[in-house]
Amino acid sequence: MENMTINDILTATGGTLLCGDPSFKIDHISTNSMEMGPNTLFVPIIGERVDAHVFIPSALKNGGACLTQEHNHAEGNAPYVKVPDTLKAMQQIASYYRNKMSLPIIGVTGSVGKTTTREMIAHVLKGKYQVFETIGNQNSQVGVPLTLDHLTSKDEIGVLEMGMSEKGQITILGNIIHPNVGVVTNVGVSHIEMMGSRDNICLEKLDIQNGLPEDGVLFLNGDNDMIRKHIDYVKKPYEFYGFAKDCTYRAEKIHEKDGQTLFQFCYGKQKEDITLNVLGKHNVSNALAAIAIGLRYHVPMEAIKKQLSTFSGQRQNIVNVGDFTIIDDAYNASPDSMKASLSILSDFKTRGRKIAVLSDMLELGPDSPSYHKEVGKFIGSTKVTDLFITGELSKEYIQEAWKENPSLHTRAFDSNSELTAFLKDYLKKGDVVLIKGSNGMKLSEVSKALMK
Repeated sequence: MENMTINDILTATGGTLLCGDPSFKIDHISTNSMEMGPNTLFVPIIGERVDAHVFIPSALKNGGACLTQEHNHAEGNAPYVKVPDTLKAMQQIASYYRNKMSLPIIGVTGSVGKTTTREMIAHVLKGKYQVFETIGNQNSQVGVPLTLDHLTSKDEIGVLEMGMSEKGQITILGNIIHPNVGVVTNVGVSHIEMMGSRDNICLEKLDIQNGLPEDGVLFLNGDNDMIRKHIDYVKKPYEFYGFAKDCTYRAEKIHEKDGQTLFQFCYGKQKEDITLNVLGKHNVSNALAAIAIGLRYHVPMEAIKKQLSTFSGQRQNIVNVGDFTIIDDAYNASPDSMKASLSILSDFKTRGRKIAVLSDMLELGPDSPSYHKEVGKFIGSTKVTDLFITGELSKEYIQEAWKENPSLHTRAFDSNSELTAFLKDYLKKGDVVLIKGSNGMKLSEVSKALMK
């Protein structure tokens, strides 16, 4: 943070200073008492298991200040600011600080692909600007304020990811970051356990419009059925990107060559040949969003093309390990992202086997077995030769895949360690291995072990 004091904290939150100097300088905010410095504001969050107010004494041992919702009296040099709710106060501080900065910000949300799309948009914008973007996976009610803490006056444009798991959270995040442009990548079934239906998820994602200014615009995935279904809900100007003929930003002639994806970008009468340094049709869709944003902010087309040709995100890392190749996508999983990654595996050019190492997709609610069956049926229609799984729900993959392809080689394992030991002996020269499951299934243990 720049040029922030306790006075600014009081203005942002409407809080009460219990003790300390109101001119005290604040350089950072933190929810971690072990990361406190002399000019850091500690925000004690009340969680399900721990009330972080108990850490205030240790947090302030090296100086700094704190918010509190549990103190009515305090003494000493360290500023204590009393607020009704520390989490809401942190969000108010982040919103106040963002409003001190004049840079435009692009907000990105969606059930699948928002991280890759955000990274791709940022990479394209770096062809012209100094870009501020989401740090790691900090896209939540807590994470977005912590990301904005690192915003500086040197940043020229921002790209922030907006995640949600419950109703109303996208509007809250929009009120924090005040995006000038919103991007909705798609609407799937992630968090359907909490949201109840895809329709509810779609309306929540489209609520990104609530944070836009009067001249704001939405860029929407025109190939998503839910977005199309609820397009009348959108009250702000919007543009479609995708493969449908009516999309303003469209891709044609998609093919893969030498580990890259090539396509023709179409915008009005403009046609450009694009080389994308990642695989998969879904990444072409992500690239269309990035190109649309790049053009809106006047990044030259040649710079856009150069940036896309050098892009490599944190998802679906393709790593050559000795004689075989790993497609490491163990971070998260949903039916849509599973199918996208399996398509990459199926189309991968190799003389070896195409091996899918999969685990359960979590947080899909009571219909979770059906979603796993859907993915299993899809596996049976691909060129995947081997399917190895962990997790109870993943057994549905095998049962459904066998119905479509009885020659598919399958095996279920009781643990990641058992699976890893098997793969170390099983893999041969030319094999390609996709490793994918929800983060809670910890398949990253398998990919890390194989990479060693």
